[in-house]
Amino acid sequence: MKDSAIDHVASLCEEQEQRFLDLIQQHRQIIYKVCFMYANNDEAISDLYQEAVLNLWTAFPRFRGESKTSTWVYRICVNTCITNLRQTKRRPDTIPLTTSMNELFPDTVEKEQLHELYTLINRLGELERALIMLWLDERSYEEIAEILDISVSNVGVRINRIKTKLKVMSNN
Repeated sequence: MKDSAIDHVASLCEEQEQRFLDLIQQHRQIIYKVCFMYANNDEAISDLYQEAVLNLWTAFPRFRGESKTSTWVYRICVNTCITNLRQTKRRPDTIPLTTSMNELFPDTVEKEQLHELYTLINRLGELERALIMLWLDERSYEEIAEILDISVSNVGVRINRIKTKLKVMSNN
């Protein structure tokens, strides 16, 4: 009787672990993208990625499914990156384009524009950076509001202010 209970618990643990691994596989691009926006080199991106996955694993048993999984992943990752940024108190001037970005955008003009955009975004504050990243990722205002724990109307106002700020920054 004891062995069957132990086997049952072990089976449940294996199932939960597999569900988590599937979740990470399904959302790895989201995790990478968020880490990329808050780190200034490949090593820092990798460290943030690992920390985000660890935080996701820690929070996984408490995920109740009240929001979309991608919303939950974004929120954990953004919070992980912001916490890390505050702890290290570093803000890089630029975000280098990695080989993967070069592969995604082979056109030189497009790469230059993308590099300029990321450089400008990197000069924004923590919340502004998270907000514009989610907006560029075509998330709905409702989802952005849920991820960042702000009102939907505040999302619209802030996005307009950020766009204006980026235009001013690009003209200087």
